[in-house]
Amino acid sequence: MNRRLLLVSNSTLYGGGYLQHCQHNISDFFGKQVKRILFVPYALHDRDAYTKTARDKLSSLGYEVDSVHEAADPVEAVRKAEAIFIGGGNTFRLLKALYDNNLVTEIKKRVFQDGVPYMGSSAGTNVATVSINTTNDMPIAFPPSFSAIGLVPFNINPHYLDPDPNSRHMGETREQRITQYHEELNTPCVLGLREGSMLLVEGNKATLLGTTNARLFQRGKEPSEHEPGSDLSFLLTDAQ
Repeated sequence: MNRRLLLVSNSTLYGGGYLQHCQHNISDFFGKQVKRILFVPYALHDRDAYTKTARDKLSSLGYEVDSVHEAADPVEAVRKAEAIFIGGGNTFRLLKALYDNNLVTEIKKRVFQDGVPYMGSSAGTNVATVSINTTNDMPIAFPPSFSAIGLVPFNINPHYLDPDPNSRHMGETREQRITQYHEELNTPCVLGLREGSMLLVEGNKATLLGTTNARLFQRGKEPSEHEPGSDLSFLLTDAQ
């Protein structure tokens, strides 16, 4: 399998600029063989401004950036892309736009068949998974399905937050919400990526990168903690 993915929890980490905390991972991931990256800004309303932010950052790392929203034919833009980066924002808005522009199947085909590297951050990471059912976002738009691109056989919860023992908030914790998700049938496991963490997938190998642990939720099992550098390849073959 040719798939190469860099699935980042967050694009901005406290104290740093856009993609600053993972810029060396981005350079390692795309390498020197990639010259141009196709950016997908669908998760935010102002696509021009979002594209400028991504273009400025990635150009500083040596990459030219095209935006799919500037293309006359988005499908053709994906078919010609050397690499794809889907940025964060609202996951429902993003997935609806991907369906509206017939890009869900096309992106999956390019990643699996052609080995085109795919990077996602936040919402862009959500749509790389089985479904967007474990996003943190509000349903401000209505995609035809919650099923996502399916580049990995499990779900991810970006920006995963641990309970604050000093908080007086009485609503569900993130862990409780994921437990509720697993009360339904046929739900895959969920990898909670704390801010500062990311998952690198190369073929059938998955490695946790970054500076924070990830928390894995599997139905009927106690959650488990995984440190940066952990081999999570088992998720690619046994994600239930």
